[in-house]
Amino acid sequence: MRTATVIRPPRDLAKEMFGPIAGNRWVQLIAGIVAMILISNYQYSFTLFSPGMKQTFAGVPYAKIAAVFSAFILFETWPMPVAGYFVDKFGIRKLMTIGSIFIALGWVLGGTVARSPFDLYIYYGVIAGTGAGIIYISSVANAVKWFPDKRGLAVGLTAAGFGGGAALTVIPIANTIHSIGWAKTMAVWGLAQGIIALTAAMILRHPPTGWAPAGWDQSVTQARKAVVQSKANFTWTQTLARPEFYFLYTMFFFACAGGLIATANLSQIARSLHVNDAKILGLAIVPLVVTLTSLCNAGSRILWGSVSDRLGRENTMFLTFGTEAILIYLVTKIGANPIAFVVLFSLVFLFWGEVFSLFSATTGDVFGPKYASANYGMVYTSKGLASVFAGFGAAALAAYLGGSFAVPFYISGVLCAIAALFSLFVLKPLVRNRIAKEITPAKVTVLDQVGLGKVEAKEEEKPLAHVS
Repeated sequence: MRTATVIRPPRDLAKEMFGPIAGNRWVQLIAGIVAMILISNYQYSFTLFSPGMKQTFAGVPYAKIAAVFSAFILFETWPMPVAGYFVDKFGIRKLMTIGSIFIALGWVLGGTVARSPFDLYIYYGVIAGTGAGIIYISSVANAVKWFPDKRGLAVGLTAAGFGGGAALTVIPIANTIHSIGWAKTMAVWGLAQGIIALTAAMILRHPPTGWAPAGWDQSVTQARKAVVQSKANFTWTQTLARPEFYFLYTMFFFACAGGLIATANLSQIARSLHVNDAKILGLAIVPLVVTLTSLCNAGSRILWGSVSDRLGRENTMFLTFGTEAILIYLVTKIGANPIAFVVLFSLVFLFWGEVFSLFSATTGDVFGPKYASANYGMVYTSKGLASVFAGFGAAALAAYLGGSFAVPFYISGVLCAIAALFSLFVLKPLVRNRIAKEITPAKVTVLDQVGLGKVEAKEEEKPLAHVS
């Protein structure tokens, strides 16, 4: 008598190991924060590597070294919509695994086989940048999905891992560079960060379809009026058809520029202001400022993300972007004083880091959580455009002007002020009028209501008929 063969599905070791805890949304949040901390060094520690790169590649203009940073930001941001689409479609764990491998490869190859800035464009920029982008969009979108009731706080905490993670490692990385050089440091840290990120990937997963926190009712959130949330879920194509997307995209670019200039060029800015050799309390000024700005950057995302849950996203944008514009202007006037340099740059990042919590939370509010990975991925590509100006563009302009970064800062300050005005007087009425129509349709278009255009009146609900 023949015995039937029983075919068992392959074992899911990750589910067996982490299944009991992975369903807890706070565990999901912590795992995402850990992953974000790991990729923070790829952006915020670049200024520690750049002096060694400049020495290694002697004779290469600094603007070409700074372009490595721009390449990283471009490939961190521009593949995000595609990565976000695949995250929504195939699940977070598979994409996170790919991202973990990429961030390890990028720095290991950059530190071992790179022989020119062009090599670093590929290893640090394309490979590590793509990996960091996958991890970033996966972690942020997961927070949006698990925390509809505390969206500003959750994405603020997650984004804080990216903004503040470097505070934990900047001194160790600086010391390692001092001991074994920038190249070996990059290889060692890249391998370690990739392994830990892979472990976090095994924990992360999206909530089940239709899941909501116990006892949470979306109507309660709407009743507070400070934050309004769409009950529809827009696909990426439907999102691209909405004017809100283009205002969010433009504002993201405007608000990003100033902080990215400081992130990419802090060592050179300190040199241009003649404070690069200064010490505060016996500590070298550049590593000190990188540490403080990382802490302020992280605190900014948590503080203003949480505030926006109560004050409203657009109101918080107006407050923080307006203050940021003033601080950027002050850097150009009194930043040559070492104490002022430390204080001002710390405050610049305290009022800058929130862009990465406010825009992700707003995207989830305006276009729904279901396709948050792809939709925020599209908005986030604006950071890539800003990096071209902030990295290569600002460095090239400063070189043309004799080494001064004053003009790039003036430009970024003006852009930040415009973003503040857009948030309150354009984005806010545009979003609220559209979401109100999901509940109470009216035969008038959103564009007519805010005075941005005169088009033929029609039912506003029609575009939502195909929205899941």
